[in-house]
Amino acid sequence: MLRREFIAGLGSAAAWPVVVQAQQPAVPVVGLLNTGSRAASSSLEVAFRGGLGSMGFVEGRNVAIDYRYTEYQNDRLPELAAELVRRRVAVIVALGIDAALVAKPATTTIPIVFDTGGDPVALGLVASLNRPGANLTGGTFLAAELATRNWARDGTAIDFIREHRVRSAKNRQRHNP
Repeated sequence: MLRREFIAGLGSAAAWPVVVQAQQPAVPVVGLLNTGSRAASSSLEVAFRGGLGSMGFVEGRNVAIDYRYTEYQNDRLPELAAELVRRRVAVIVALGIDAALVAKPATTTIPIVFDTGGDPVALGLVASLNRPGANLTGGTFLAAELATRNWARDGTAIDFIREHRVRSAKNRQRHNP
């Protein structure tokens, strides 16, 4: 009888690490889609990991990052976006206009966060800046809008600054009560 108990105990002890490992929660995967090269984007990766770290996410510990770079061959974007969708990442971070425009039709269920220098509404990425809708959200530098304005002639610089200062104040108030 003692022999059977010993063998049963040894068997369950051997299976215990498998059970414990199976009960570990899955680590979310962030898919980063970039039109540049990995070598040129090393400082961007450091800043991205730092931003995640400031929110408590540490790569390799409680989040994984799946980097996808086109190496300046933007015809590869649809393939890379499809890979991230097949991998079922938790979120896609699309850096640049082209990456965002390709990521949008690739999925309607995975959240997409983009950054762009253009107007995301005019580009068709979102319905509006304050209510983007669907599964996309992001930030913009509005570089195209700023570049096309003739600030001295039409006098809109002050209006533009006032409008964005009010929005900025509302956002600060909403996020930092």
